[in-house]
Amino acid sequence: MPFADEFLTQWKKHFSSLVPPHKKILLAVSGGMDSVVMTDLFSKAKIPAVVAHANFQLRGPESDRDEQFVEDLASFYHLEFLVKHFDTTTFSQQQKISIQEAARLLRYQWFRDLITMDQYQLALIATAHHANDSLETLLINFFRGTGIAGLHGILPVQENIIRPLIFWKQEKLKFYAIENNLSWVDDSSNESDKYTRNYFRHQLIPSLQKVFTGVEDNLLNNISRFSEIEDIYKESIQAKKKKLLKPNGEEWFINLAALLKCKNLATLFWEILKDFHFTASQANEAIKLLDSDYGAHISSATHRLIRHRNKLIIAPLKSAKQVHFFIDDDHEQVVTPKGILHIKMKDAKNFHIPTSALEAALDLSGIKFPLVLRPIQPGDYFYPLGMRKKKKIKRFLIDQKLSVIEKEKCLVLENAEKQILWLVGMRIDERFKITGKTSQILHIRLQRT
Repeated sequence: MPFADEFLTQWKKHFSSLVPPHKKILLAVSGGMDSVVMTDLFSKAKIPAVVAHANFQLRGPESDRDEQFVEDLASFYHLEFLVKHFDTTTFSQQQKISIQEAARLLRYQWFRDLITMDQYQLALIATAHHANDSLETLLINFFRGTGIAGLHGILPVQENIIRPLIFWKQEKLKFYAIENNLSWVDDSSNESDKYTRNYFRHQLIPSLQKVFTGVEDNLLNNISRFSEIEDIYKESIQAKKKKLLKPNGEEWFINLAALLKCKNLATLFWEILKDFHFTASQANEAIKLLDSDYGAHISSATHRLIRHRNKLIIAPLKSAKQVHFFIDDDHEQVVTPKGILHIKMKDAKNFHIPTSALEAALDLSGIKFPLVLRPIQPGDYFYPLGMRKKKKIKRFLIDQKLSVIEKEKCLVLENAEKQILWLVGMRIDERFKITGKTSQILHIRLQRT
C-alpha cells in the first residue's frame, strides 16, 4: 500500500473523529524532514490545515533560514502561515529551566493559544513525532524512573495534541521524502550529543543495535504491550483507591489497617499520593509516617498527609489567614466557618439548660461585649465546665483525641476581657456557667451548614 494511503487509513482510524466539521489542524512545522513529510501527507489527504513555525532565535541566521523555508513551504501547499519569535534564552534564565524545556513550554503555549482563537478555526495541534521518537522517550523515561506510565512512549493523542506519524519509523519517512523529491532543512543542534535525546539517538541506541539487531522493533512492540499493561494496571489501582480512600468534606481518610494489608504497598501508596501533588522523592517519607507518632505529617504543594491514630488524613493546605468575628450585644446571627451562630438573651426563669455540645448557655452578668469568635492560638486556656483548674486548650484537644486538622478548625468565643467563654461545639467555661443566682442568660446555638 502506498504510504500516503497508509497515512489516510491511520488518520481515519485514530484522528478524523476528533475533528469537528469545518475545523482545521494546526501543523507544527520546524522545517525538518519529519514535519515536511507531515505537511505533504496532509496536503495529499486534503485535510484542512494551517502551518505554524516557532522561531526560538537560538541559532542566528540558521533560525531565520528555517523560518523562511517554512513560510515558502506553506505557500507551496497554499496553506496559511503563522510564525512567532521567542526570546528563549531570557525565558530560560527567568524560569531557571533548560533551553530545551523553555522552547517546549513556549512552543506549546503558543500553539494552545492559537487553537482558542476563533479566527483560525483550529481543532487540534499536530506534531511530527514518529516511532523512533517514541522509543527514545520510552528509554529516557525508563532510566529516569518514571514508572509504568512512562513506558507507553509518545501517545498518538494527548489532550488536544495529535501525532499522526507516530506509527512509522523515521527510515520510512525518509524513504517517502526522497521518493517524492521533498526538500527540508537540517537543524545543526540535532547533531550535538550534549542534549539527552540526541545522546540516546546517536550513542545509546546504536550501541544497543550492535548487541540486539532488532532492538528498535522489539522496543516498539514493547510499547504496544506496555500500553495494554498500563490499562490493566490503572483499572486495578482505581479499584484499590476506591476501597482505601474515603472522602470527608475537603479531606480524604485512608484506613491504616487496610492499607498495611495491601500487597505492593509502596507502589499503591505512591499512586494515591501523586494525585495530591506529592513528589516521587517524598514517597519514602510517606512510608515512614506509617510508623510515626500521631500528628506527624509531610506536605506537598497543595496538601498535607497526616498520621492520626488508625488512619491517615490527606487535607488541603489552607491559607494561614486568621479570621476574627466580632459580636456585639445586638447581633442575633453570625455566619462562621463552623456554621451559623444564633444568639439570644433569655430570662433564666423556666429556661432549660441544653445538653447539646452545639449550644452554650452562659451567665450574661459576667460577660462583657463585644465578643470575639476566633481560631485557637498558642497559649489559650480556659476552665472546662466541671473543673476548678485552668487547662490549656491544646492539652484539652489532645485529650479529646482530635486530629491535627480537627484542632486547626476549632474556634473559641472570648469576651472583651479576653476570657474564653466557649470552645465552640465542645465545652463552655466553668466561670460562666448558669447558677441559681443567674437572672439573664446568653444562649448561643451553632447551626451546622
